[in-house]
Amino acid sequence: MDDVYAKFIERMNPTRVVIDNESCELATIIEVVSTNRHGILLEVVQVLADLDLIITKAYVSSDGGWFMNVFNMTDCDGNKVRDEGILDYIQKTVETDACCLESMRGSTGGMPSEEHTSIELTGTDRPGLLSEVFAVLTDLRCNVVNGEIWTHNSRAAAVIDVTEHSTGQAIEDPKRLSTIKQLLCNVLQGNISFMTPRITISSSGVTHRQRRLHQMMFAYRDFERLKDVEHSSRIHVCVLDCNDRDYTVVSIRSKDRPKLLFDTLCTLTDMQYVVFHGTAITERMESYQDWKTKYRFLAQPRDFLFPLKTILFLDVHVLSTRSCSSTVLNFPLGSSCQTHVIIVLCLQEYYIRHIDGLPVSSEAERQRVIECLEAAIQRRASEELELELCSDDRLGLLSDITRIFRENGLCIRQAEMATRGGTAKDTFFVTDVSGQPIDPKIIDLIRQQIGQNILQVKGNLSLSPKFPREMARSFLFTNLFKSRIC
Repeated sequence: MDDVYAKFIERMNPTRVVIDNESCELATIIEVVSTNRHGILLEVVQVLADLDLIITKAYVSSDGGWFMNVFNMTDCDGNKVRDEGILDYIQKTVETDACCLESMRGSTGGMPSEEHTSIELTGTDRPGLLSEVFAVLTDLRCNVVNGEIWTHNSRAAAVIDVTEHSTGQAIEDPKRLSTIKQLLCNVLQGNISFMTPRITISSSGVTHRQRRLHQMMFAYRDFERLKDVEHSSRIHVCVLDCNDRDYTVVSIRSKDRPKLLFDTLCTLTDMQYVVFHGTAITERMESYQDWKTKYRFLAQPRDFLFPLKTILFLDVHVLSTRSCSSTVLNFPLGSSCQTHVIIVLCLQEYYIRHIDGLPVSSEAERQRVIECLEAAIQRRASEELELELCSDDRLGLLSDITRIFRENGLCIRQAEMATRGGTAKDTFFVTDVSGQPIDPKIIDLIRQQIGQNILQVKGNLSLSPKFPREMARSFLFTNLFKSRIC
């Protein structure tokens, strides 16, 4: 009876989307108003994330059975979204019941298709694992058409779409599928696995790929901190009680990056928490750094929102250098240099309850929320070197590429694979086997082996510097609403 009444209310009050490109000078504003239901916030953010839009501010309120969300967003270059096709797609997708289905596409793939066989893998990460997986698929005459791989905390998870090489269609023979599963299981088991690998093969994927990877990593307990592994201080999660309202307040401070909000909300939703109120605001932090000392942060201009396009994706951007022969962050050993550095932070705060209506009720649950949110952010907090491959697709291409990476001492921390019109466009985030920055000479050698025009280097070879713990404070939901929306 409750479901019937809820559907009646939803039909009487359809979702409404208002897009405003005039009120704010720096961003497009999208307002979404609808009846409330569990997961609707994630669905809306998922639509925006799949379009590679950058959310610079967000305000959420969903008390009393109603949902209202306001987003400030830009395109990848930091400009307002003026493409009418994109704006029309957002409005139609969010306003219809197709929101759950239409946004169910991964960043590298299209809609679920029975033309592919979807393989889900989780296991213990180790150097060369991905190379071995692709070698097995090549030996079995399976062509990889789409996929995504994440590694975190000694775990690896992958969603890979394959076809039968001889037909270009999904693999349907049960015996063949059983063979594929067994051989991949042998690879994932290895000799050092401390957890049982998991493999699922289906005719087609029905879940958003990146949402599924979050679920797989969560189920494989990648949030559990390993002994003798240094805990990152770049992400700060605080979980507090709000007794007068029966909420739990979750505050998160981390470096900003694309799809950060999506990753956070995936975890809260999968953990069966409901966001009743929330804010997310990006801030620009400036500092001057002497490369022989620690950071000295001089300013925290709260309302200064991205005047430079370059800082939207770069954690660090050098504006000026003094007494230094180089203008990049890779200085000669022992040199003295002072740089003007910009770091972009994202401050998130959510007022949540469990789906049963109760706030976080124990210290163990509080700690679990902290660990899971940290893990969700770290899974894609890529500080590795980004390599982009563009080549004619062929059987065994990924096996050859990953073998060359392995032979030159590179570890793949994250990867996205896509095939369109016979062309493979793959992205790899790599480090050396010790997790350190890679020698540029090794990259030059790899590019010579693969092809200078086939493999391109994105970004630079320097890791981003850490920011001090005290540079930003937790903030209150009520105070944020007092600031200007733009």
